[in-house]
Amino acid sequence: MRQYAGNRIGLAVVGFVLLSGGAYAFLRGSGRLPQGEDAKVLSFDVAAYLAAHPWISWVGALVLVMAAMVATRWLLMALGWGRFGHRSGTGTALLCVGLKDVEGISRTKVRLVGADRMRISVTCPSSADVGAVVGKLDREIVGRIRRDVGDDAMGALVRLHVRR
Repeated sequence: MRQYAGNRIGLAVVGFVLLSGGAYAFLRGSGRLPQGEDAKVLSFDVAAYLAAHPWISWVGALVLVMAAMVATRWLLMALGWGRFGHRSGTGTALLCVGLKDVEGISRTKVRLVGADRMRISVTCPSSADVGAVVGKLDREIVGRIRRDVGDDAMGALVRLHVRR
């Protein structure tokens, strides 16, 4: 859960900085902020240099567009878009019960994709007997999950990740 909190905090900070910077630039450019006689965003020398080299503005705009695209992708991934299906709590519980004698299982997940497919993900340490885990998944667990959350003809994709 910490990863999601970090994403949300990061998105909030980036969003606040971008929103406040954009609001300041808009209000300053439209003359709605009180300005003194020498209130300038850029000095005359910097403004003259930028006017003489217009490609710098285009590069800056390109960098800002790329940053906006990266931030948008980050937001969509943090919200869960791009993931297919929905989690099955029953399937995950059955998977955990079936693998209870394997030491060090750190993450299990069952997702139902449509009405005819299922994705199972298991993360175990390198010290675990991978052959026994695969055999147990193949003989017992996947069939039981299929019967309880769907039908026996449901396709299943099992991903086994071994940590170092």
